[in-house]
Amino acid sequence: VQLQAFGGGSVQAGGSLRLSCAASGRSFSNYPMGWFRQAPGKEREFVAVIRWRADTRYADSVTGRFTISRDNANNMVYLQMNDLKPEDTAIYYCAATTRSYYSSTYDYWGQGTLVTVSS
Repeated sequence: VQLQAFGGGSVQAGGSLRLSCAASGRSFSNYPMGWFRQAPGKEREFVAVIRWRADTRYADSVTGRFTISRDNANNMVYLQMNDLKPEDTAIYYCAATTRSYYSSTYDYWGQGTLVTVSS
């Protein structure tokens, strides 16, 4: 079972990036998929989650700027990030949980992709 996140890079404040997460080894179409991030010197934090029916939930800090989506047929999850800010700089991880949509426990993690936002 693998989750692979990609699409990170360096952008200026106000710019956009789209992160992708490819799942392989099993189908995750029935499971909530999430994005988390970890900034330098800080703990990992929740960013967004999407349920298989496409219900979504976001951290307050990204609401209105980030959009999570999924393509169940291709086992892909995306994070569209707009109006990026320097405080969005972090390593972004995709993850999957076999538990509830509201669970904070995730069972599968990708390797992370770095997003750097300069002012």
